Amino acid sequence: MRFRYLKWDPQLLDWLKQFKSLFQLFNYLLLKSNGDVEQAMEWMRYLQQRGVIDPEADLEEFFEQLEEQRIVQRTEAGMHLGPRGEWALRKQAFKAIFDGLKQSLAGGHPTPYEGPGGEPLPETRPYEFGDDFRQIDFRASFQNALRRGSLQLHEQDLEVHETEFSTSCATALLLDISHSMILYGEDRITPAKQVALALTELILSEYPRDSLTVIVFGDEAWEVAPGDLPYLSVGPYHTNTQAALALARTLLLRKKMANRQIFMITDGKPTVVVEPDGRIYRNTWGLDPHIVSRTLDEALLCRRHQIPITTFMLARDYDLQDFIRNLTRLNRGRAYFSSLDYLGEYVLLDFIRNRQRRVR
Repeated sequence: MRFRYLKWDPQLLDWLKQFKSLFQLFNYLLLKSNGDVEQAMEWMRYLQQRGVIDPEADLEEFFEQLEEQRIVQRTEAGMHLGPRGEWALRKQAFKAIFDGLKQSLAGGHPTPYEGPGGEPLPETRPYEFGDDFRQIDFRASFQNALRRGSLQLHEQDLEVHETEFSTSCATALLLDISHSMILYGEDRITPAKQVALALTELILSEYPRDSLTVIVFGDEAWEVAPGDLPYLSVGPYHTNTQAALALARTLLLRKKMANRQIFMITDGKPTVVVEPDGRIYRNTWGLDPHIVSRTLDEALLCRRHQIPITTFMLARDYDLQDFIRNLTRLNRGRAYFSSLDYLGEYVLLDFIRNRQRRVR
């Protein structure tokens, strides 16, 4: 094989580094602007005027490159994110979170039971028709042949390694998009969207047999496609946690998978429930006992269907944390009182660690 070496171009390397840095900023601003490409570009021009971006950086050339690479696309309605751009958003969110993690991604979702399709175990058993030849323990197999006084392997000599039984998992990710997610000038929705994008990319790349359902909730709860994540925005909503859990339970039970789980990211107290007759009951003052009771009832229903709830709580109010503790105790799930800085690591690490858990 012959290689052709070209003249080293340090300017090209500098340009690539600059493009990568600008692209990371562009993706972050895309999430901040709810997927508005033109708004993200305008913010970058403003940041350059303020000296945040290197004045020597050619932003217009950078924007042209985005079009040439079909990351963004121009239509009569204006600039919008293309399929490659949506993929790049997921990939960058995934990389940003996992670059800081030391845990390995290997292992899938093993259960305590033996079976096909997982990591090999030290234990062996006699070969059976249909076993994977890659799991044959040739050392033990040849020893069996020698015991028979032969140097030739027969089928009855073969032994195979046992493997962990690897099963699929259905995950519902619940995102709170009520007004409190941007209250007091703190942006909580952008990190939450980054986590959802990273989790989507993790499942697509590492656990293709898994499924991810994304649900957003405010006054109501509804399912969104993973491709809609960059365009989500906070609305003038209250918080209907009960509706989000009920919808997640309904959708997960439709999945023909051995494991089901709910991840919920929220920072506010439940303030709305829908009554059985369809009426809306709302109370924004304190923790209303009726709203709390209806929400905890839903957590119990999830437990009965063996659906654990893992809550990532962003609020530090003691009463709200106490409510989440009660919900977690009744559901026998888990709760993390997380900061925005480590939210992504908590969510994705917990997803990887979440092995077979039977909720009784």
